[in-house]
Amino acid sequence: MIKLDAAPTLESLRPRLEHLFELSAAKIHALAQAWEPSQGAPVITVEGRYTSRAWTEWTQGFQFGSALLQFDATGEPWFLDYGRQNTLQVMPPHLTHFGVHDHGFNNVSTYGNLWRLVREGKSSAGEFERDCCELALKVSGAVQAARWSFLRDGRGYIYSFNGPHSLFADTLRSLRSLALAHRLGHVLWGESDQRIPLLERLIQHASVTAEYAVFYGEARDHYDVRGRVAHESIFNVNDGAYRCPGTQQGYSPFTTWTRGLAWIMLGFAEQLEFLATVSDNELAPLGGRSEIEGWMLRAAEATTDYYLEQSPSDGIPYWDTGAPNLAQLGDYLNRASDPYNEYEPVDSSAAAVAAQALWRLGAYLISRSPEEAGRYRRAALVVAAALFDRPYLSEDPSHQGLILHSLYHRPQGWDYVPPGHKCPCGESSQWGDYHARELALLLLRQLRGEPYLTFF
Repeated sequence: MIKLDAAPTLESLRPRLEHLFELSAAKIHALAQAWEPSQGAPVITVEGRYTSRAWTEWTQGFQFGSALLQFDATGEPWFLDYGRQNTLQVMPPHLTHFGVHDHGFNNVSTYGNLWRLVREGKSSAGEFERDCCELALKVSGAVQAARWSFLRDGRGYIYSFNGPHSLFADTLRSLRSLALAHRLGHVLWGESDQRIPLLERLIQHASVTAEYAVFYGEARDHYDVRGRVAHESIFNVNDGAYRCPGTQQGYSPFTTWTRGLAWIMLGFAEQLEFLATVSDNELAPLGGRSEIEGWMLRAAEATTDYYLEQSPSDGIPYWDTGAPNLAQLGDYLNRASDPYNEYEPVDSSAAAVAAQALWRLGAYLISRSPEEAGRYRRAALVVAAALFDRPYLSEDPSHQGLILHSLYHRPQGWDYVPPGHKCPCGESSQWGDYHARELALLLLRQLRGEPYLTFF
């Protein structure tokens, strides 16, 4: 369980945040110089060098989006130029990629960050570039919303790359693409010129995720524990009925893959922030503000509380809460994580995502429940303090990764196990590095008195 009484102050983390961006600059430069675009997108490191891993090209946006975050933090023009050039030249195919559920990862991380920098006055881009980003975000949101399966009750969900029967926990963070397209006044046109509101699809997908991917301790099945999540939810596409939980990257459908948990935590926290800026009139036909925010906050708090309970004292979780060899680690939840243990790997990338979720949910609750807000924000600081220090922060200039001990796909065995070890350790991922930068930027902007960082 995360040790909240050990939480540092935000101000005390300033040197670590600044040091992280010092290291980050060299890492981005090194990868830019070494990476050959014909290899596809960099995904994970092997022996400290980024490699591709064919599944889908879902990490390309993190590579260039990281440079834009770096520019935001440091003001160094090279990073803006690099991020802008590659977004405009490399990312267009991702805008019309109908085969994935990853538009939030690829397109909001690139076009979304560029658009935000223009709006904040940090980029001197002209009106044409701003319009290009807005058009890209409109297209991305509509394309993502078109990947749709219906339920028997009339609702629906964005289906995963596994097919129309499959809803992934990850996709909750791709709802940002729908949110931005809606904010920009866009709609999806269907057959016979049917106008499909993107806000409606956003709310529906979130509600289906909250109902079927999140558990609330209500005896839904024998393993129903409040806050645990299923990576995948399976539906019968013939009649739209829910069938069962599933997983791709977790240990089992009845345990919780911690990065899937983190995606849901952050997805709901961000959408609560976004919906607070949506008018009551827009939400009324979709159930109304009170109802929507009610079930969304319920899911956010349940999953966040579960993360607090199921993480070691420093907030860096093991890869799955039901991983079979965790019992060999003894009282592992009441001491700091051990990335070099012989039994089960940790996943620092889950911590990078979850810490941002903790901070954002705390921000959302400040005026509603100050005590809960303080608890979540203290937890975020505990995780950040661990993540931005040894043994998780990579200070080796020959290692291309920024955050060590990230895990990709344990069941498939895709993660490198170094000689002399029995578990994967010591490697990085594009999503782990990106979300660590995003977390650090969120905290650093608050320390500097800059506007609160949001995607919208």
